[in-house]
Amino acid sequence: MKTNKYWLIFTILVIAVLLAACQPKAEGETTKSSSSNGDVKAKENPLAGKKIALVMQQNLGTFSAQYIEGVKEQVENFGGTVTVFTSEGDLSKMASNLDAAVNQGVDGILIDHGTKESLNQGVENAVAKGIPVVAFDAGVEVEGVTSLEQGDEKMAQMTLEKLAEDSNGKANIVKIWVAGFAPMERRQVAYENFLGENPGIKEIATFGAATQNTALDTQSQMEAVLKQYPNKGEITAVWAAWDEFAKGAVRAIEQAGRTDIKVYSIDMSDEDLQMIQNENSPWVASAAVDPKDIGRIQVRYLYQKISGGNVEEKVVLEPVFVEASKLPKETVTTNELSDHIEGWGASDQGYTDELKGLEENR
Repeated sequence: MKTNKYWLIFTILVIAVLLAACQPKAEGETTKSSSSNGDVKAKENPLAGKKIALVMQQNLGTFSAQYIEGVKEQVENFGGTVTVFTSEGDLSKMASNLDAAVNQGVDGILIDHGTKESLNQGVENAVAKGIPVVAFDAGVEVEGVTSLEQGDEKMAQMTLEKLAEDSNGKANIVKIWVAGFAPMERRQVAYENFLGENPGIKEIATFGAATQNTALDTQSQMEAVLKQYPNKGEITAVWAAWDEFAKGAVRAIEQAGRTDIKVYSIDMSDEDLQMIQNENSPWVASAAVDPKDIGRIQVRYLYQKISGGNVEEKVVLEPVFVEASKLPKETVTTNELSDHIEGWGASDQGYTDELKGLEENR
């Protein structure tokens, strides 16, 4: 009887184990099912679920914030994910961040600023591993890489020509600019050409540095320049090759009560727009591309490359001229700027039917 009892218990245990083996495993099944669905989705559209790296030289001010927002928005609309690597202006760290992105095996890399000396080797490694790369305002020179730029010379020309028009061709100006950045170098070319063609425009001071507190540092430097030229008419205008420079200059001018000085700049963000719309603001004009659009467009060209598309190596974004006199009395943001400034925002550049379909079916 004892033997039969043990045999019965053993038989019941065996049956229980067999039944358990036949039952679905809840946690494991969920993961497998999710993975299976992902595989099906990937087969239906190989562009879905991509991992993208954004490698930045620095993340400063509202322009950078809105640019990142545009990148994230477009990647997420395509069903992908973004990892942002910021480098605090350190080119060595930027090169390391690029290497890290390559080693992580991402599906595509976006680069924001940087130099060929610091980035070319890492970009070559990415290309060798079959990782598409699209750079914005960077000095990268690697075959197969697409580079975006804002039409920097045209933006400089737009603002400088307006400065000359407002001053009847005679002005003493302060230039705020910094070397070592590809877009700045292109803007400087246009600036030098402009001075050569306009002998009545005189540069009386120049400074500029890209730091972690660029606007604040610029304000301090501009305050020193204003003390050098304290009398009305000694400074006609400030030409700022970057909106972070313009913000610092504008604050210094306003605090000094120098209503005789006007500011012309390049780039535009929500914070810039608020300052331009302030009553009696010295900031009268800027040429720019919507920073969100820059991010969106850069992503579109990257996805074209991921899909094997034949993408040109140089893409120039069309800038827009924003004048304070064309803005309404009520405060507007860059999201509403298109209602008042023709050509601003909502660019379709870089879109293809395949990418539009990816957005619709994600």
